[in-house]
Amino acid sequence: MNKGDRIEIIIEDMSFEGQGIGRAEGMVVFVPGTVPGDRALAEITKVKKSYCFGRLVEILEVSPDRTEEFDCQSCEEGCGGCVYSKLSYDGQLRLKERQVREKIARLGGIADPLIRPIIGMEPEDNEGMGPYRYRNKAQFPVSTGGIITRKGGIVENLGDPAVGFYMKKSHRVVDCPDCYIQSIAAMAAADALRTFMEEDNITAWDPKWEKGLMRHLIVKTGFATRDVMVILVINGKGIPNAQKLVEMLDDAIYEAGYNLESVAVNINKEADTGEIMGDDTQIIAGSNVITDMIGELTFEISPTSFYQVNPVQVTRLYDKVREYCDFGSYEEPPVIMDLYCGVGTIGLYCADAAEAVVGIEMVKDAVINANRNAVINNIVNARFIQGKAEEILPEYMAGSDKVDVQLSEQLQKSRIAIMDPPRAGSRPELMDAIADSNVDRIIYVSCDPATLGRDVKYLEEKGFSFIEATPVDMFPWTSHVECVVLMSKVKG
Repeated sequence: MNKGDRIEIIIEDMSFEGQGIGRAEGMVVFVPGTVPGDRALAEITKVKKSYCFGRLVEILEVSPDRTEEFDCQSCEEGCGGCVYSKLSYDGQLRLKERQVREKIARLGGIADPLIRPIIGMEPEDNEGMGPYRYRNKAQFPVSTGGIITRKGGIVENLGDPAVGFYMKKSHRVVDCPDCYIQSIAAMAAADALRTFMEEDNITAWDPKWEKGLMRHLIVKTGFATRDVMVILVINGKGIPNAQKLVEMLDDAIYEAGYNLESVAVNINKEADTGEIMGDDTQIIAGSNVITDMIGELTFEISPTSFYQVNPVQVTRLYDKVREYCDFGSYEEPPVIMDLYCGVGTIGLYCADAAEAVVGIEMVKDAVINANRNAVINNIVNARFIQGKAEEILPEYMAGSDKVDVQLSEQLQKSRIAIMDPPRAGSRPELMDAIADSNVDRIIYVSCDPATLGRDVKYLEEKGFSFIEATPVDMFPWTSHVECVVLMSKVKG
């Protein structure tokens, strides 16, 4: 196969970037703009050793899973977020379930793994919006297309403010007046910031010159409480005329039907390192936290703490975690170690059936929130400690004289380990410590099937057996999927 060749191809799969995948002449072919089930005419644009890339010329036969329902203008302009926007929701669920199965089988080395049906969103969810407007956290990069320094050192924007999302494989910001998966409150805040920057000539961060003030807008929305927190990430000491911006945000969010309860400024003067927020966060209006609810529990959320982004699906996710804990199989309520615990949501959700919950989390503010969340929910058998789980847990398991004796004893008698690591997965040192403990059941919550498969294989080698997994669609219209895995220690 050569560059310029035209081929007819049936699309069978989709990549993480949303490209259709088919086979022709023994090679894998990636064709952007196609979905599984399409029969397409494609022109080869690049040829590698075992795969190639093609340009869609014509769809010869339309897939039954192709949809025009998600008619987002920002997607048409190149926004790289909702890469499954042309695939029907039922098609997305089938695709994600299959991808989880394939990753666990191939990377985890599990022959014919038991994968339960994916838990998707229902049409009546989210006040009847189903898989739309489901995100409670928005992270908008801000750009004006660059800046220019005029004579006299005056810095000006090259273009109009864009508050949106990055273009595919680029740091160019696509302005997004509306996003179908973000809350109405988040879009109202974005519009207010856009207007404020225009009226007050506020510059945006330019990575080329490493100058400009406004870098990111982060909006956290409490779906149960309708509380909103706005975080403005800046390259500087403060925002000129900040009180005007606060008032504009307050008015816009109130008109959207929500309440602005907190406005924070986060200072990040570093060059682009992949980290959105810096270490210095200051509250300039309102409270330090907002609240939201999962089931019957109330949670406080700070500017830096992690909190699951889909409040409808998170309850179903945590219900599956409780099911996998199988508390009824223990003669006495077990001790749970909650690793990468964030603000303590999973551990606290399970605490009523446990003897004790001990959580470990790296982010200081999240640990403060977690212990506070235990207090406000009258949960007395949960404690949360700060540190990297892969460093802290071995110390507590060894009974080091540097650690709390009571917590050390509780962790040593833990029977269940709940793990909810970041996308990069778990560290080997942490999994080694779990394998050397009394834990006989692991519930692994993952947002990346590839690193999940890798860690399942590692834990199998350490004496745990894969039992089953349940995917949960926390991120409709994107290629991301959450998954809950149950593993059990091999007897003997």
